Amino acid sequence: MAHADILSRLNTLRDEIRHHDYLYYVKDRPDISDSQYDRLFRELIELEQAHPELVTPDSPSQRVGASPLQELVKVPHEQPMLSLDSIVEQNEVLTFDQRMKRELETMSVEYSVEPKFDGLSIELVYDHGIFTRGATRGDGTTGEDVTVNLRTIRSLPLQLQSQSGFPDHLVVRGEVYMRLDDFQTLNRRITERGGDAFANPRNAASGSLRQLDSTITATRPLVVTCYEIMAVSLPVPPTHWEELEILAQWGLPVPTHRRLCPLIEGVMAFHLETESIRDTLPYEIDGVVVKVNRRDWQSRLGMKSRSPRWAIAYKFTPRKEITIVQDIVISVGRTGTLTPVALLKPVEVGGVTISRATMHNADEVARKDIRIGDTVKVERAGDVIPAIAERVPVSGEQRNAPFHMPDHCPVCGSTIGREGAYFYCTGHLICGAQLKGAIEHFASKHALNIDGLGKKTVAQLVDQELVRSLGDLYRLTKDDLVTLDGFADRSATLLLESIAASTTPPLDRFLMGLGIRQVGQHIAKILAREFASLEEIMLADQERFQHIREIGPEISECLATYWSEPRNRDAIVQLKKSGVRVAPGLAAGDRKKSPLAGKTFVFTGGLDYFSRDDAQQAVETMGGRVSSSVSKKTSYVVAGRDPGSKLEQARTLGVTILTEQEFASLIGRSEK
Repeated sequence: MAHADILSRLNTLRDEIRHHDYLYYVKDRPDISDSQYDRLFRELIELEQAHPELVTPDSPSQRVGASPLQELVKVPHEQPMLSLDSIVEQNEVLTFDQRMKRELETMSVEYSVEPKFDGLSIELVYDHGIFTRGATRGDGTTGEDVTVNLRTIRSLPLQLQSQSGFPDHLVVRGEVYMRLDDFQTLNRRITERGGDAFANPRNAASGSLRQLDSTITATRPLVVTCYEIMAVSLPVPPTHWEELEILAQWGLPVPTHRRLCPLIEGVMAFHLETESIRDTLPYEIDGVVVKVNRRDWQSRLGMKSRSPRWAIAYKFTPRKEITIVQDIVISVGRTGTLTPVALLKPVEVGGVTISRATMHNADEVARKDIRIGDTVKVERAGDVIPAIAERVPVSGEQRNAPFHMPDHCPVCGSTIGREGAYFYCTGHLICGAQLKGAIEHFASKHALNIDGLGKKTVAQLVDQELVRSLGDLYRLTKDDLVTLDGFADRSATLLLESIAASTTPPLDRFLMGLGIRQVGQHIAKILAREFASLEEIMLADQERFQHIREIGPEISECLATYWSEPRNRDAIVQLKKSGVRVAPGLAAGDRKKSPLAGKTFVFTGGLDYFSRDDAQQAVETMGGRVSSSVSKKTSYVVAGRDPGSKLEQARTLGVTILTEQEFASLIGRSEK
């Protein structure tokens, strides 16, 4: 294909995609299917990859891809971005109208009224029709440059439409926000993974737009609406209403729910009507904005220090305590516990906006009979944690079906186990919501004891997707680690050495590291003494576990449930592929013939050649056990420096007493 033909096709594709973006994201009336749109976009990407010299900044392909920023740079606004004075009462609206008439020396004033979006105010700059810069409001004179993040918002055109021409230079004010259904979907995803959901759509929009990494912003469902020309190289339209009309002609999204009111009574009627449909709107608003329509009158009225004299925010009455349950989702905590969480229509309680409330467990949900769509009263339990106090019956309501806990984890798909009133995910090793906690536990002192793998390091490894499973720990390289905060060549080397030293763990420590519910150090040691290998444990059923002394029905059920989950078994396979070789259990081979098999040891006083953990591990490896108290059943008491009363008890009971050197000889070790 000739160069001119390639360029022509690229321009055609870009124009088509921009047109369909406008129809889909701004007009909400797409005229092609998703698959047809995808084909156009794929063709554009393939052509641009083949001819990178023809890629333009305003191409639809360039919405995402900038490198993460170090910080958000401060930039000055071309015109001050003022705030609005707020009113709530009708008499305040009438007073505002009277003041406008008096200062303008007229009998009537026409107003343009539109929703007051509850989002983040932004400045958008277009040069020769191309989007070149965007900034947050900041302090009104200086904001933060968020251009790369704004480019990810599909409803924001990167190039103005040119059917009727556009200005060489244009500065527009708008609002970035999140639609309510998208906000609830985002909160559902965050909550299911055990994270802290956003309090309201405004916080979600603000946090998303101010990310340093635009690829994160691109995953957040932000939209933008424009409502004011701040500067323009063409003559300004004579009225605000015409201003909105011309912005729409240039392809910019503007408020669709708006009204031109010749009299102040129309403003109050629009406010009342909008408040009555507030809960049915797809976005969050907290009032309406009232503006004198004529721009020459706006100029005549002028500004105060921080707000215009010609516009006000006519707020709604704040929602208080009573709200609607929009969804009930399951939050998976770091330990795998499943907690029902109600996602609420945002409501103000005690001065704090609340959008979710814990319902503790399934029994609590059933007791209060809370269902999706119910009207409820919300309270802040202990003035901190939001909770649903009770359901508020509504006359004639058609209620949804009762809530039931899921059969499978919403994060990883593993089966669900139950302990009393609590449900838990059995996929401890492979569940994304539990991964950080699982790795920290796996690497802890009493498990595989991987020095240097603390909470902060684990968080970085997971967040940067260097580790998605336990097996990935053993595939880390120095190049991976030196990219983390706090790591240099030496610290990376030490961590890799510590990980390598954990590839042949004792069976009990490995079992402890898996984080199986009800299986702590003691139960792990019992299992390691009872079974010959990890594989033998994996094949055992609940009845086999229950026959073991000190293991009852609950622990047996937890063990059987854990090993019945295919994903857990697969995690073990992946660890083996990564080079982990778990030592045999004490029931293997000749270990039952060990001279220490069945013997009970008690240690007292300080040891010079062993740590207590090392000494205990040595005894248990040879089939013995360690106790904390002396009795007639004690086989040996090992006395170190400054022994305590246990030494005298041993002498009284006739228990054999060993020095540390004699103990070392008994287990076949020479002094260190």
